[in-house]
Amino acid sequence: MSKKLLLALLLSAWLPQAAMSASSDKLLEKLAPEFRAHQACIFRGLDTVKRDRLLRKTDRMKTSIFSQAVLTGTKLVAKGGAARANGHWYALNFSCDLTPDLMKATSFTYTMGAEIPEANWEDLGLWR
Repeated sequence: MSKKLLLALLLSAWLPQAAMSASSDKLLEKLAPEFRAHQACIFRGLDTVKRDRLLRKTDRMKTSIFSQAVLTGTKLVAKGGAARANGHWYALNFSCDLTPDLMKATSFTYTMGAEIPEANWEDLGLWR
């Protein structure tokens, strides 16, 4: 994957699903289907969790921190993800339904878990 494509994906993780442009879609099309599904769910997930008053400042989400997220057909289930809100990381479990081309998430349900201690961040690949 090119550095340009990776940078575009990382920057696009800050945008809500509705703000995804045609150029973002073109970038997603270039990704392997499973990675594309993860990114589409992150886009939708950020938009969804920000509606929760306590999580409105969520700016990052990862799908596979404690265990690997599983894509089955058009459903991605993460029982070991994480989300960063207000500079703190929290455990996150979610289920995300996707379109058949895995380009857009059609639903996203989640449960937030406990805060992840900062002492564990490096080992888990998390950052400030």
